Amino acid sequence: MTAHIIVTLKEGVLDPQGKALHHALHALGFNEVLDARVNKHITLSLTGGDVALERAKVEQMCETLIANTVIENYSIEILP
Repeated sequence: MTAHIIVTLKEGVLDPQGKALHHALHALGFNEVLDARVNKHITLSLTGGDVALERAKVEQMCETLIANTVIENYSIEILP
């Protein structure tokens, strides 16, 4: 079983890495880029077989360690 976690900054939180990427793309001539945000994609390989149980465990992992819930949101996708 595999868990895919996407961690994004909450709206209004400054993203210096995204801003640097945006400026670099413009410097390379990609002026059609209006904005850039840098997110984290985390993939976990899991041993369990119960999707609901694994989702609950991954949610606990996100709340405890993976995401800073003060400034970040996360989404979870569990695949068999």
